Amino acid sequence: MKVSAAKKEDVIIADEEDLDLESDLDEEIDAALDLSDEDEEVVDADLFAESEDEDVVELIDEEKLLENIGQDFDFNVELLLPLISRGYDNDNELKQEEVLDYLEKIQFDEDLLDDVISIMIRAGIEVIDEEEMVREMHERERDKNKMAEAFNDAMLVDDPVRMYLKEIGQVELLTADQEKELGARMEAGDWEAKQHLTEANLRLVVSIAKRYTGRGMHFLDLIQEGNLGLIKAVDKFDYKKGFKFSTYATWWIRQAITRAIADQARTIRIPVHMIETINKLVRIQRQLVQELGREPEVDELAAEMEMTPEKIREIMKISQSPVSLEKPIGEEEDSQLGDFIPDEDAPSPDEQAANTLLKEELLNVLSELSPREEEVLKLRFGLKDGRTRTLEEVGKVFDVTRERIRQIEAKALRKIRHPSRSKRLKDYVD
Repeated sequence: MKVSAAKKEDVIIADEEDLDLESDLDEEIDAALDLSDEDEEVVDADLFAESEDEDVVELIDEEKLLENIGQDFDFNVELLLPLISRGYDNDNELKQEEVLDYLEKIQFDEDLLDDVISIMIRAGIEVIDEEEMVREMHERERDKNKMAEAFNDAMLVDDPVRMYLKEIGQVELLTADQEKELGARMEAGDWEAKQHLTEANLRLVVSIAKRYTGRGMHFLDLIQEGNLGLIKAVDKFDYKKGFKFSTYATWWIRQAITRAIADQARTIRIPVHMIETINKLVRIQRQLVQELGREPEVDELAAEMEMTPEKIREIMKISQSPVSLEKPIGEEEDSQLGDFIPDEDAPSPDEQAANTLLKEELLNVLSELSPREEEVLKLRFGLKDGRTRTLEEVGKVFDVTRERIRQIEAKALRKIRHPSRSKRLKDYVD
């Protein structure tokens, strides 16, 4: 099935332990979406399918094609020639996912999606609506009544995912004529029509969100983000252009989910452009593993990415997911990762022992001074509480002038510098 390759190719590096869907729940999701095994192959088609013949565009009469299409668009139509050539190479057909992926790859303005579809039609390319293919397959399998099997009386009502799937499964899918009717009502200001169009496509959100599980966000969060994209698609839907609503919806749902993953999935946010670079590096790395039969060297990756080895190392470092210092370690999980990481700024046990002995010897030396001299030095150098004091502050303690305190301090320091005392301290300093 192509779904595995698609997910590997479109990976966004994240902690894959954040979500672990059980197989029975996964089957219920497919059932709620009215998908059979064959259907899922259609819905989860390879998101990064590439044309085997990258030079096929050269076989097209570009001038004649551009003349037929026209130039009454707000962008350079030639940008779409590789996509059109791929359609010609595939019996004048393109999957909806292929079109959307290509537009994402060239960072196309999402507001020009209508024009792109119009160009495909003028070029004689049929954009296959995968949702419609799924619908036809479902109609052939309707007698199996999969919805009744998936949501039986044994439903765990306290499971939010199952409850949500049961609720959205109660809304019938819309035909193209029904979508146009709702679009006309929406244009007239009918709020219920807008709500109906949204609710009827919630299953489409779930089918798309399934592809992005295991990337740092919980399944329900992915669905909610996709629902926001669906609402945006409903607002932009123009039924007069005759396009299928799912074309808009798939684009906006995917965009909402991928942007949410980029913004929220990681503890330390990575900019979207860097995530795209990381994804490209991952794809090239896997490609080289297949070609070379081993893990590629940094220099080999740099050559393929057309970057310096230093830049590749930087990207690899950025792509790493942060790990909590409180992560349990060991079979019994009785230790934490932080217990095994040394503090480079903390003194070593030897240094701690030496400092303790030095402090004890210093106090012994000070005890040989007069009580006033000992107290003055402790206050001046913060030996009592770690806070040093000025001559004036110490003078107020003893009710004398700051000059007198200076004299007492100087006399006490001279006594400490006497070889009989200083030698005892120098051993620790050296």
